Amino acid sequence: MSSDLSNMPKTQYPAPNERLGRLPKAVQWLLMVSLSLVFSIILHDFHVPAALLLGPMIIGIIMGTNGATIAAPKPIYLGAQSVLGVMIGASMSIGILTSFAHDWPLVLGVTTLTLIASSFLGWILCVRQVLPGTVGIWGSSPGAASAMVIMAEAFGADARLVAFMQYVRVVIVVAVASSVANLWVDPELAAATRTYDWFPAIDYGQFAITLALVVGLCVVGVYSRLPSGPLLAPIIITTILNIAGLVDVILPEWFLGLAYAAIGWTIGLKFTPMVIRHAAYALPKILLSIAVLIAFCAGISVLLVLFMDVDPLTAYLATSPGGLDSVAIIAASTNVDLSFILVLQATRFFMVLAFGPPLARLVARRTAKISQDHNIPMQ
Repeated sequence: MSSDLSNMPKTQYPAPNERLGRLPKAVQWLLMVSLSLVFSIILHDFHVPAALLLGPMIIGIIMGTNGATIAAPKPIYLGAQSVLGVMIGASMSIGILTSFAHDWPLVLGVTTLTLIASSFLGWILCVRQVLPGTVGIWGSSPGAASAMVIMAEAFGADARLVAFMQYVRVVIVVAVASSVANLWVDPELAAATRTYDWFPAIDYGQFAITLALVVGLCVVGVYSRLPSGPLLAPIIITTILNIAGLVDVILPEWFLGLAYAAIGWTIGLKFTPMVIRHAAYALPKILLSIAVLIAFCAGISVLLVLFMDVDPLTAYLATSPGGLDSVAIIAASTNVDLSFILVLQATRFFMVLAFGPPLARLVARRTAKISQDHNIPMQ
């Protein structure tokens, strides 16, 4: 008998990190939802802030990097953004606007420093060719992650790697901010502030009006063509309606939990094996740049504590370089000055949208010029 086995048929097994993709999508969804529920309950029992965001996000990352082929439906994700926007808008008050009017030099100064620092880090990543082209610039922008991915793709950058940088930063910032909040807040106070009445008695007529507001503002946001419109439009319009006393927003905890889960799954499932492979070689430097940005923002929060008499946790969350949505979720689950946090986070969000793209283009042009002067090929 011939000992040559080279021509024998071979059984094809999926790679270990792709086996989830062989399961029916209904099974994948059942697995993700059930694991997210269990993990969120565990995090909640340990009084972890934003447990309903972190749990689904972590399970989504595990599923995405192991070949899951499911994705959160886009209308659900857009609706979840609108729910969060309405929640943030309902938290706004005339006091917040007064606070901004009183402290606007401080607010603009803090956000400008953060934007400059992030752009400088992105410029270093580009000059050092850690990532191809202008990916480092777009990926380093603090906040407005989804908007930066869209704008970067339009500018010719690799949207997958920009998404990788943006969402790795979001995940790390959320994890660090949650840990800081959990360590800082007194356990008994934390337990009291995060004891939810999941199914309270509510005015279902008013809840129906709130749902109609969420859906309507989501549609307005989509058709407004604004970056992150489904989040931005509800924040602006609900703020106006709330300050004018024209709306009474009712968002029970179970409903907010569903919105948080949708956002967490969407972020987590973006971490696919392909994206991980593309960025693996640059991961240490990406993590270093994220750590530097977090440390820089933490340094600014120390200045707020020393010179503005802001409590440390409020100052940290207000300057944290995460997304407005995730930081708002964490802030809402802790005993902090939510108004001050939303003022700084919202201001930076708008500044990133307004100045992020032209600043990125400016840095990209300067980087290309430096590369040409030194005969460094732009990958």
